[in-house]
Amino acid sequence: MSGVFIHHTRLLLPDGRIERGSLLFDGRIRAVAHHDAPAPPDVAVIDAGDALLTPGLIDVHTHGIGTHAFERSPEDLRAGLAMLPRFGVTIILPTLYRVLKPEHFPLLGRLADALVETNGASAPGFHLEGPFLAIAGAGALTLRPDVGFLDELLAACRHRVAAMSVSPELPGIVPVIEGLRERGVVVFITHTRASVEQTQAAIDAGARHATHFYDVFPPPPEPEPGVRAVGAVEVMLGDERASVDFICDGVHVHPAAIRAALAAKGPGGVVAITDSNVGAGLPPGEYDTPWGYRVRVASGDAARVADVGHPTYGTLSGSNLTLNVAVANLQRWLPASHAATAWRMATQNPAQLLGLPDRGVIADGAVADLVLWNDDLTPRCTWAGGKPVFGRA
Repeated sequence: MSGVFIHHTRLLLPDGRIERGSLLFDGRIRAVAHHDAPAPPDVAVIDAGDALLTPGLIDVHTHGIGTHAFERSPEDLRAGLAMLPRFGVTIILPTLYRVLKPEHFPLLGRLADALVETNGASAPGFHLEGPFLAIAGAGALTLRPDVGFLDELLAACRHRVAAMSVSPELPGIVPVIEGLRERGVVVFITHTRASVEQTQAAIDAGARHATHFYDVFPPPPEPEPGVRAVGAVEVMLGDERASVDFICDGVHVHPAAIRAALAAKGPGGVVAITDSNVGAGLPPGEYDTPWGYRVRVASGDAARVADVGHPTYGTLSGSNLTLNVAVANLQRWLPASHAATAWRMATQNPAQLLGLPDRGVIADGAVADLVLWNDDLTPRCTWAGGKPVFGRA
């Protein structure tokens, strides 16, 4: 058979409309019909039964899934990539943050090699959350910016780095941002209490995005009573060149902040992420991590340190969010006028952020990363590059 033909489906189109139609694809989308077209000969035919068909979801900030921490080992990374399609995810940036020192360089090389052939979601490169950060957060590194060390780090990753998060207030960060842009790496801003001037300088140098926005973005102190301080958050919201992303679990940030960002940036300027780690996608319970403590997963909460004797007991330890649940949350939080925005925040917008014009959309010639959804926003079937990687249609 030369391809797959899906009919009696509802298609999520690039302009946000949802229309009944049909779709023909192999490794790429070969034809999009805005009506129930007849099936061509010699193809596998799927009757979707009016189910919704969307592009695969894209997560640009995720540390793990299930029991798998991406930076622990190549085996964990491969297993995590294989698991993600059950949540409708077809592309991620595995996010590394504790293993960015020279003693970890051999591990980084092995992790990079694991990205080449995957059986599930694909990864165009890593997201390095650090090491040039001003605020450590949950174990992230805070090293002095150095272009020479940057080159060593990128080489250790086999130059398979798609994005890197930095803090604008660090001395010497502007040459690092410029160097990243010259090397084709998207620069994110995070873990920062940068001033207006420092944030603006970072944007001017090439930083174009803020990740887990509002989280680890502490406001500057009031200069005097009655005067509201302004810092990185306001600059990112006000600069039309910049986009932002949010952990959409309702715990890390209030939905009102997401609605405010959409009002400022428009539907194309906000991205949904999970910042997920060990415990994501698992039922309530306690789970071991690579960091010497267990995390507790509970319904309606983020992952938290579960060991009573641990100094950070009860504190947040990443999220247990999956991206399909993030989309479901957004559909509840956003007004009816943004009905399609929730999908765009997890498909088209992250694809544009990463410079992947043939991903994140249902259009002729696009890569056939697709998800056919059940009514409860669990995938019925997921395809990556036209290959079925979850479910049975």
